[in-house]
Amino acid sequence: MNSLGEAAEQLAAAHLEAAGLRIVARNYNCRLGEIDLVCADGDTLVFVEVRQRRSARFGGAVWSITARKRQRIVGAARHYLMRLGHLPACRFDVVLVQGHGPCIEWLRSAFEA
Repeated sequence: MNSLGEAAEQLAAAHLEAAGLRIVARNYNCRLGEIDLVCADGDTLVFVEVRQRRSARFGGAVWSITARKRQRIVGAARHYLMRLGHLPACRFDVVLVQGHGPCIEWLRSAFEA
């Protein structure tokens, strides 16, 4: 991962922790895909995709989450859940980090499995 991506994930993690979520795992990787952050929001397990873009040109960070990317995130989440042995409530969030400011936008329940 490049340093911009790492910095965006650090900013996203700090933003989520400040909002009361607990970071459970970072960069969970399996053959099906990768999840940037796995968080606990109370009893809900939250799979977080962090997207960083320098500007909103070409649709910005949100438009970079394609159907294929969502499919890979969902696959990795299913793999993660199989390892737990139980099925907690889950959701998929996206944290967008844009610009040099940077501007952070947290999209709760951004997509479904």
